[in-house]
Order: sequence, then structure tokens, then C-alpha cells
Amino acid sequence: MTSVIVRKLEIKIDPSSLDQAIREAEHYLAHADPVMRRLIARHGPCPLAEREFEPFHMLANSIISQQLSTKAAATIKQRVGELVGVPFQTEKVLAVSSEKLRDAGLSQAKARYIRELAARVVDGRLIFDELMAIEDEAVIEKLIEANGIGRWTAEMFLLFGLKRLDVLALGDAGLQRSARILYGKRRKSETLLRRVAEAWKPYRSIACWYLWRSLEDV
Repeated sequence: MTSVIVRKLEIKIDPSSLDQAIREAEHYLAHADPVMRRLIARHGPCPLAEREFEPFHMLANSIISQQLSTKAAATIKQRVGELVGVPFQTEKVLAVSSEKLRDAGLSQAKARYIRELAARVVDGRLIFDELMAIEDEAVIEKLIEANGIGRWTAEMFLLFGLKRLDVLALGDAGLQRSARILYGKRRKSETLLRRVAEAWKPYRSIACWYLWRSLEDV
């Protein structure tokens, strides 16, 4: 049983190939958009290929963080990790009672969502390595079948987890704010973001990373 669970949790991505693709994306964006050219020069190479990734842990962390401050979420994640290991282990999540998860700081709903997500992984309804072979929208549809996971969380999973290079999270408040600052404040946020992102295809994920980084300058 354990070997099956491990297989379901693995997603293998070649970091050297990904790093090369990101360098090509930066070159493309720098020529396609003068704003991107300035951001790339200021912030340097995008480190997306360097990020370690464990899919269940990432999704469970996203559920924990919903509607919480960064500090509060970090405290709860640490307490949950003491119960189920880091990265979070599906079998340990299912072995821990909902009461203990709530004692760690999770709401009743979040405790239920994380246990349900773990059950989906263990019983095969959600097999992470199969997500590598399907289109972005199909990944989103599969993930949002689980309670507690919405479109934004699924998009972050695509971008930071599966390392898909052309993801645009139109509903992300940070991206909308950055687009207003960099490209013009008078336009409606989502409309503006959609318009300027046309120039970034097929590397919108990398452009999004630079927009998030640009907020550090504000």
C-alpha cells in the first residue's frame, strides 16, 4: 500500500530542461514587452525551476492559508507538521483525528478539506503524476473537485507546482495591482491584465512572477 501512495505523490520535472525553458522565456519577454525588459533587468533570473515541490503538501498548505495572515498560517502549518510530518504525509493525515487537527488551529471545515484531499490521493481519485499529461484547464477541473480548492489555488498549483509556463491567474489581486501600477491605473484591473498579457504568450507564468516581484518595489 505504501509504495502505491508514494507513486501517486511523485511528480518528476527535469530542472535543467525547465531552467533552459525559463531562460528562453525571459529572452522572449524582454523583446516582447519593454516593461518586462525593465523588470527582468532589475530582478534577475526567475528561480521557478529551483523551487522544490510536493503536491499534497502544497495543496494542503494552500487550504490552511486561506483567509489567514501569513504569520497565523505559518503557526498552524508548523503545528500540523508536528502531527503529520513535513512534507505532510497523506496516511498520517488520515490517521490523525479531526479533533487533533482542530487543536492545531485548523477550522472544522479546513480539517475536513485536508482529510478529504488525503483520502482522494490514497484511494486513487487524485493521482498527481497523471496531471502532468493533461491540459491546464483539465488539471484545474480535476483539482477543484476537491472541497477547499478553488480556481486560484489550482492555478498556483499549475504555475509553482507543475511549472506550466503559460498560466495567467486573472483573479489574483497582486497581479491586478501590479498591472495597474506598471501599465495604467485607469483601466479595470482584470481587463487590463488580460490585455497586456497577450504579449506574454506563451510565457505568461514567468511574466506573472516578475509582476509579483515588482510589488516589492512599491
